[in-house]
Amino acid sequence: MHDTLNTAAQLMWEHDSGAIPVMGDDARIIGIVTDRDTCMAAYTQGRPLHEIPVHYVMAKEVFTCRPDDSLEDAEHLMGEKQIRRLPVLNDAGQLIGMLSLGDIAREFGASRKKNVIRELVQTLAAICTPRAQSIELAPSPDSTASAPAAV
Repeated sequence: MHDTLNTAAQLMWEHDSGAIPVMGDDARIIGIVTDRDTCMAAYTQGRPLHEIPVHYVMAKEVFTCRPDDSLEDAEHLMGEKQIRRLPVLNDAGQLIGMLSLGDIAREFGASRKKNVIRELVQTLAAICTPRAQSIELAPSPDSTASAPAAV
């Protein structure tokens, strides 16, 4: 929690992961930071990663699963919440792993059932659906609002 995005980026690189759970002082998960969060924070804040605390950019609402949850339940949650990774917690609420969309794809890819593949494609579509754009882009300098001039 007291680390910077530089440390988070290093951990993501070393563990070949696109997200890192953020742990509180009591060793419980309090947030999650993704590679996208890291890039966007550096871009929007115009500061180097070693100057940006993880807790400034982490998602504080963390969706999780348990080891005994079905892959279908995890897949449904990922699609509903548009997330690509789920921390896996044991019964005591301690982090024991991460379930990624890639894990689910590999598991479902081993299945040759058409309905399983269809479900995975539907989950991918739900996760990848763009969020509504709240920012209108300004017209480019090349564009004009008036009608083209007659030649």
